[in-house]
Amino acid sequence: MNFQKRVVLSLMTLMVLFAFSCTKSQADKDREIIQDYIASHSLGAVEYGSTGLFYVIERPGGSIKPSYGSNIEVNYDGYLTDGTVFDSGDTLGLNLAYTILGWQYGIPLIGEGGRIKLLIPSTLGYGAKEVGDIPKNSVLIFDVDLILVN
Repeated sequence: MNFQKRVVLSLMTLMVLFAFSCTKSQADKDREIIQDYIASHSLGAVEYGSTGLFYVIERPGGSIKPSYGSNIEVNYDGYLTDGTVFDSGDTLGLNLAYTILGWQYGIPLIGEGGRIKLLIPSTLGYGAKEVGDIPKNSVLIFDVDLILVN
């Protein structure tokens, strides 16, 4: 291979490597969206470990807290960061094990009678799937009242 071809090939390789190093992961994009939302709404949110899930406990509730397989009753509103409401429920009964990971991590942080705001990255929500009115890779926000733990 002549010198010019090697130089061109080397430059092309460097450009590809640079492009990959500059690409943000979906988790990084979600974190940025969540942090912008927290700042613009003046929330005192806390991150759950290093999961990317942020939460605000608005009311801690009592001492009875759900675990992974608990049946719970909740009131909730789910919306996107632009304020678009995609779902809500009153006195909805469900098993926590059959919910998205963001709920499985966040709901056990409060007890019966508690209220929590969950800021869920797409990786702990519906990921790269479009679900109903929820676009793929969406950060989800939920305001959840935990009514009952069975």
